[in-house]
Parts: sequence; structure tokens; C-alpha cells
Amino acid sequence: MSCLMDINEKGKVVSHQIAETVINVNERMCYTDVKNILEDTDEEAKKRYEALIPMFFMMKELSGILRNSRHHRGSIDFDFPESKIILNAAGKAIDVKPYEANVATKIIEDFMLMANETVAQEYCTEEIPFVYRTHDNPDPEKVESLLTLLHNQGVKIQKAKEEITPKEIQQIIESIEGLPNEAMISRLVLRSMKQAKYTTECSGHFGLAAKYYCHFTSPIRRYPDLQIHRIIKDNLRGRLMREGRTEHYAEILDEVARQSSVCERRADEAERESDKLKKAEYMSYHLREEFEGIISGVTGWGLYVELPNTVEGLVHVNTLRDDYYIFDQETYELRGEMTKKVYKLGDKVCVRVADADKMLKTVDFELVADIWNDEEEN
Repeated sequence: MSCLMDINEKGKVVSHQIAETVINVNERMCYTDVKNILEDTDEEAKKRYEALIPMFFMMKELSGILRNSRHHRGSIDFDFPESKIILNAAGKAIDVKPYEANVATKIIEDFMLMANETVAQEYCTEEIPFVYRTHDNPDPEKVESLLTLLHNQGVKIQKAKEEITPKEIQQIIESIEGLPNEAMISRLVLRSMKQAKYTTECSGHFGLAAKYYCHFTSPIRRYPDLQIHRIIKDNLRGRLMREGRTEHYAEILDEVARQSSVCERRADEAERESDKLKKAEYMSYHLREEFEGIISGVTGWGLYVELPNTVEGLVHVNTLRDDYYIFDQETYELRGEMTKKVYKLGDKVCVRVADADKMLKTVDFELVADIWNDEEEN
């Protein structure tokens, strides 16, 4: 299945066709080669794929146009590095590092998003039974709590109306760019939003600021995409009306959407838990070693510290023996009763690995030093 689109210089789809196609593969490219070509860091790759280079740069240009178009309408771009966990032949975790998106991965992401929107718009307009990917507006109570927290963190933002808009969320993310607590605040913003889900109603996608959205691009790994490919094929081949397939899909799709959403949550949780397990295993080989990190969470029971390699661990409040610390829920700070020392989101600290439990999937740190306070004193 292909979504063939003509896109103008403003990033608007001026015509499109959804069709069953045969793809003729001249070269099997990988992200690394395309990235190196576009960044001019691999002469060998440039020579080998010389004939394709003009197309790669045109793809990069179009990707930028599409990204700017989404940004203009208010699409929210959370740029969190994913964890890349390296295993040896025995399946043991031997390294953990951040996996950053690059120019090549962004090109494919932008093209897939455009295809997903275009397919969703056609089938919503034609009122054919379909499965959409929707994302509801955040709960007003959570938004108010978030705005209070951001105000206490020194981030100035006001919403114009009763409900916050994607554009206003986007402005929050942009206003904290480059700050030490950028990633932490971004996560708090993300947690204030609802989870996306699959529905039979085309109610829009808040995070993408999109009126129409579905999952079309991954039928070999995601069931909702496979389901709508079946619908599209039935439509293209004239079977929807002729064989009563419209009634069939109208009957089953609510349950398909519900079950797909449930299974997605389960899969995401399994992925998170397996990552935590392997990170704990990796850190168990580094007990008593010291690392620099950033405070990524503050609670009544302690500080969560994230290392540059994306591993997160807890400094339990009971291990902070220089004072009795009280948690301030409004400012997300731990404050010493006697010393008035404050630990807050984004503070840079040095920690020692105290424990790492593979079965519990937890990592415990001990605080060695508050790096910023030490630097200020020096």
C-alpha cells in the first residue's frame, strides 16, 4: 500500500492517491549511510550512492518544510533521547547509552506522519468505517497543576482560554530550551497530557495539532495499521459496498480499537520494564563507582537522578544525613530544615552507585556532592 502525495513548497498536500503498488528497490539504504551523506562525513558512501544524493537532499528539504508546517500549526515535539542497551552474546547488558534521532530518521518520521494524516483525512471525509489514532485535550486540573509547577520553576506561561492549546504547550517546551532542567520539565509536561489511543471517531490529535490522524505506515508490526490496510484494499477493489463489508467493519471496529489500545499499553509497559531490568543489570557491574547526573524527579522519599547514559536511580531521603529534608510539593523541592539547602529539578549532582537489583529493576544511588553548589563556592 502506498500513499502518493504531491506536496507544495508550503508543505500542503495538493493531490494524493492511495494505491496498491509494487516497490522497485534499487538500493537498500540504512539510516547511518544517509545521515553520513547528508552531513558530508563519509566519502565512501558518497561515491557509492552518488546517483541518489540529489534525491536525498530533496528529501531533506521536504522534511524541513513538513516539520516547519507542523510547528506553525502548534505540533508539540518532545525530543527525548531513547535508551540504547547493548547486550553481549550471552544477553548481558554491557553498555547503556542515549539513542538520538538524526537527520535521516527525522526524514522518514516526517514522511510517515504526512502519509498518516493524508490517509486519515480521506477516509474520515468519505465517512468509511475506520480506525483512527486520537489524542484528547489534557484535563484542566492537570494543566493548572502543571502551570503552577512551571511558575515555581521560573517558567512564565499563560493560557489564553479555559483549555490550553497545543501551540501554548509548544511555547512552554521552546521557552525551556537549553535550561539545565529542560528534559525534566518536558517530562512533567508530557505526564500532564492524556495518552493517545485508537478510536473509530476521528476526533483529532492534540499533540500533533492534527485534525485527522491514523496509523497507516507499519502494517507488519502494528495491528491497527494492518486493519486499515484491509479496509483500504476492500475499498479500492470495490468490495465495501458490493459484499457488505461496510457493515462488517462497522460491527467489529470499536472492539478492534479498544483491544489495540489495551495491547499497546501492555506492550509499552513490557518495554519499559525490560529496559529497567537491563539498566539495573548493567549498573550492578558498577557498584561503588561515581557518576555525574541531573536531578530528574523530587518526591517525599528522595531524589531521582538521571545519568547521561539515561539510567535513572533513587537517592533515598534517609541517606541525606546532613539534615532533615522536607518535601515541598508546590515547588518540587527537598529543603533542609536546618541548613536550608535545597535540591530541585535540574540540579547537577555527583552520585555513587549503592545498589542495583535486577529482580526489583531498581537502582539506588548515594549523594556524593552537589556539583553546582560546589562550583558556586569555588
